[in-house]
Amino acid sequence: MKSETPPVAAAPLPPGGAARVDRQSRIDGPRWMAACALVLACAAARADAVDTLREFVRDVKSGQAAFTQTVSSNDGARKKTSSGEFEFMRPNRFRFAYTKPFEQLIVADGQKVWIYDKDLNQASSRAVAKAIGSTPAALLAGGSLEQDFVLAAQPSAQGIDWALATPKAKDGPFLAMRVGFRGRELVAVEITDAFGQRSELAFSGFKPNVTLTAERFRFVVPAGADVVEQ
Repeated sequence: MKSETPPVAAAPLPPGGAARVDRQSRIDGPRWMAACALVLACAAARADAVDTLREFVRDVKSGQAAFTQTVSSNDGARKKTSSGEFEFMRPNRFRFAYTKPFEQLIVADGQKVWIYDKDLNQASSRAVAKAIGSTPAALLAGGSLEQDFVLAAQPSAQGIDWALATPKAKDGPFLAMRVGFRGRELVAVEITDAFGQRSELAFSGFKPNVTLTAERFRFVVPAGADVVEQ
């Protein structure tokens, strides 16, 4: 029996930090006036990204999207890709259903965060307060943005406006997270964990404020599954 709980990038994002989906752990911007005008325009765009992030946390109470996650080693030499569906409902409820390359489910029901590996038939859980904290999941599904993160504007690139969120806690599992918006739509999250590993999540078809119920985030341990409490 494998009892090792996978680090979550974010998750995931889910619990524990950067959602590293890994088979072994299973369960990571010629003239002075023109130059000044360009700088001011870029600064305004970057400020808008931070404002958009604040508005997202304040106004978007639920959402769902498809996602593709690419986890890269700190030297960029190794990459692993996974995909699935993401849903959340504030406060502290989210669901990452990985379908490729293998099935894995990460669910926060408001009280606990569950990670279930179908192939191993193994589930692990820990309290939401311990699992989320100053993590990417707290930003996406929680509500204490300014309390837990220092926000800064980043240069826009390829039509995406970026905001940088750095956790105030210095001993957490991840160093920084960039959140990307196209207009007001959430399209990407990039997470760098404490080991330098980077996890990129690209969202598609994001739907804000969809109707979801608490039942959607309830996890029932499958019959015969091994359970690890943390």
